[in-house]
Amino acid sequence: MKLTRRELGLAALGAATTARAQMTRPAASRLIVFFTPNGTVPARWRPTGTETAFSFGAGTVLEPLTALRDKLVVIDELDFFGADNHEGGMAAMLTGTEGSSGESRGMSLDQFVAARLNAATRFRSIELGVATSAWGSSRQTRMSYSGPGALVSPDDDPSAVARRVFNVGAGSGSNRLDRKKAILRLNRGQLDRMRAIAPENEHAKLDAHKSALDTLEARLVAPTGMCGVPAIPMGLRPQQNDAFPQVGALQMDLLVAALACDATKVISLQWSHTVSPIVPTWLSLNEAHHELSHMADSNAAGVDRFIAAERWFAQQFATLVSKLEATPDPNGGGSLFDTSLVLWCKEMGDSRAHVCRNVPMVLTGKANGALRLGRYLRVAGEPHQKLLVSLSHLMGLDNETFGDPTKSRGALAGVA
Repeated sequence: MKLTRRELGLAALGAATTARAQMTRPAASRLIVFFTPNGTVPARWRPTGTETAFSFGAGTVLEPLTALRDKLVVIDELDFFGADNHEGGMAAMLTGTEGSSGESRGMSLDQFVAARLNAATRFRSIELGVATSAWGSSRQTRMSYSGPGALVSPDDDPSAVARRVFNVGAGSGSNRLDRKKAILRLNRGQLDRMRAIAPENEHAKLDAHKSALDTLEARLVAPTGMCGVPAIPMGLRPQQNDAFPQVGALQMDLLVAALACDATKVISLQWSHTVSPIVPTWLSLNEAHHELSHMADSNAAGVDRFIAAERWFAQQFATLVSKLEATPDPNGGGSLFDTSLVLWCKEMGDSRAHVCRNVPMVLTGKANGALRLGRYLRVAGEPHQKLLVSLSHLMGLDNETFGDPTKSRGALAGVA
């Protein structure tokens, strides 16, 4: 049926109105991705109640988040269509479908958002890790992709992160800014000596060169104030198992500092990786996290040990949220919590069954008003690709698919 001129005009007006609404709808300024490995035990993770009246039971994984309940969106029953097991889940978690050439061009969510935002920050994105390098770079140990099969490795050494992002090294005597300033002072001294013996007609050139050095030194300012860069202890050995909590705490502080300094708009923190060999000795446990994740229901004590490790990760997430709430956004608009979108993601559902169904996800951050908090969403097996589309929209993007476009199209209902 052919449309009349009036109908075509109304359709065009409606499209323009929709486009304007999309342009003016609120969106988060920053994206934070927080990953912890090896799935979960759904019955010990799942909240009880309705979308807006829900609670975290005693002894459950999410109970440490009780005080944050009204600041969360808990998403249950997602399905990683086209992915299964540890490695498959790790590869698909943020890409939608490994190697896809759709709208997201094989990128992971963080890299796609960073590329589309193209923010005028020193770093398009920053990837942090905790014990992520011991097993090398592979689809089992990496969650970020800059394209099909193009792995992006996190930096799991806080000293290296401090040097690269903030020009700060470990210990008070190894500040790189001090060394750079000393070199500039040496150069200025040489210019003064040259000026004393140079002809008068050369003075203006030498004075201009010295002024340029003064300007350069003025820019070499150590991060202070709201940046809150943590001191990195001398002798830190980030690959030691027992250093895991300390390294994680430092990386969270560096994450917040990087956002507070406006060094980037997109940042991720990857705690180990799937099949994690980390042993939670700080919880008086002596089995690796991966081993704990496969405790059968018949081994109630073993399941309890795994849940203890998972609750510890939930406590770290709560700590990060508190730090974001306490830190002003450098561009205004309130705190980093007010302006950011935060995703806590996992690569599997029930780790005992090696499945990527009923995968748990948690969102937080006010996202400049774009995200309605205090909700529990049971999505009945919806594809997690739709969640990735929703997260893109919350960051102000307009893609309609993420990963393999044949798996799903459109956003996950109820998220935005």
